[in-house]
Amino acid sequence: MAKKDKTSKGKPSPRKQGRLIGYLRDTRAELRKVHWPTRQEALNLTRIVLAVTMAMAIVLGLLDWLFAQELRLLIEGNQLAIAAAVVAAIAVVVVVAVTSRQKA
Repeated sequence: MAKKDKTSKGKPSPRKQGRLIGYLRDTRAELRKVHWPTRQEALNLTRIVLAVTMAMAIVLGLLDWLFAQELRLLIEGNQLAIAAAVVAAIAVVVVVAVTSRQKA
């Protein structure tokens, strides 16, 4: 087994050190090129993100509630709910078939 030089123990080689310094310089140069938003732009974008998030939460919550009600009625054996589920399933199949034909 070859003996290691005790002076270089724990220190990065000059070659690795040069790579690290180059990386940090490049990173700093790229960060200077970034267009950082103003405080007002950041606030406006934050409001947009919060509004879209809340709207999607409401829509998904409503869909969840509707599907839960439909499932409850299906389990109870409600004739109207069964018919609605069949119509919805047929509609989904038709929409998928039409959209897949348009793509081809």
